[in-house]
Amino acid sequence: MVEFLVGVDGGGTGTRALLARPDGTILAHGEAGPSALGQGVPGAWLQVQDAISAAFVGADLTLPAWSRIALAAGLSGVHTMALCDAFRAELPPFGKILLETDGYTMLIGAHGGQPGVMVAAGTGSVGEVLRSDASHAVAGGWGFPVGDEGSGAWLGLQAVRLAQAAMDGRAPAGALARRTWGHCGQTRQDLAAWCATSAQFSYAQVAPLVFECEASDPVAANLLQQAAQHLESIADALDPTRALPVAICGSIGMRLQSRMTRELRNRCVDAAMGPAEGALWLLQQTLGAPS
Repeated sequence: MVEFLVGVDGGGTGTRALLARPDGTILAHGEAGPSALGQGVPGAWLQVQDAISAAFVGADLTLPAWSRIALAAGLSGVHTMALCDAFRAELPPFGKILLETDGYTMLIGAHGGQPGVMVAAGTGSVGEVLRSDASHAVAGGWGFPVGDEGSGAWLGLQAVRLAQAAMDGRAPAGALARRTWGHCGQTRQDLAAWCATSAQFSYAQVAPLVFECEASDPVAANLLQQAAQHLESIADALDPTRALPVAICGSIGMRLQSRMTRELRNRCVDAAMGPAEGALWLLQQTLGAPS
């Protein structure tokens, strides 16, 4: 018999688990490290497990048998079937398992299960829509480095490209290039070594430099405007009629919202709930509980 519900939000930066009773009463939450499946499936499960354990500690409860817990997890990488199957194989025998993308649980949480558009930009970026006819679509979210335009990793990648060009003398060595050298490597050898060993999360850590250099370097300001336009194009692709409310989510997305057009900003709404709450909402619907 299921006695506890757990909603999980897991991505490239961290993992959050929300612990609740079957009636939806929130007991506690727990946090752990990154659980994006693309960063390693066994490690992702360990982080999810740590977040769940931390939630039970926070509620002053002993972690029960897995069969007494229903799990709904919104995880980066679940859309890749091989990764999803591998992650499912790592899981113990929960009483119920519901796996969705972190984008979908964020969409559900943002609009409380009602129609709307969600565009998220943090480490990566993605947009999703739930339409009035209950149809669902995704735009962006193709993954780093090919996609994820407008995300923290994308901004960091552009900054590192600029730093390389400036080091070669192919571009001016402005404030952003110099700050990026300081973060990644002051010499060609050091910068090349950083690039050879860095992945999505490391590039996302460079993104704050772009915001910090906005006032002193027009290249940085232009990159931020490009990022905002990429995110807005995702929203337009999902809702060409521009009739649905839009929630801009994620640490980078919220910082870029003010750079978007007035028309889009007028349709923006605050997220009703977070992605972990969205996962819990989906789990309750699956189990037949009232919303």
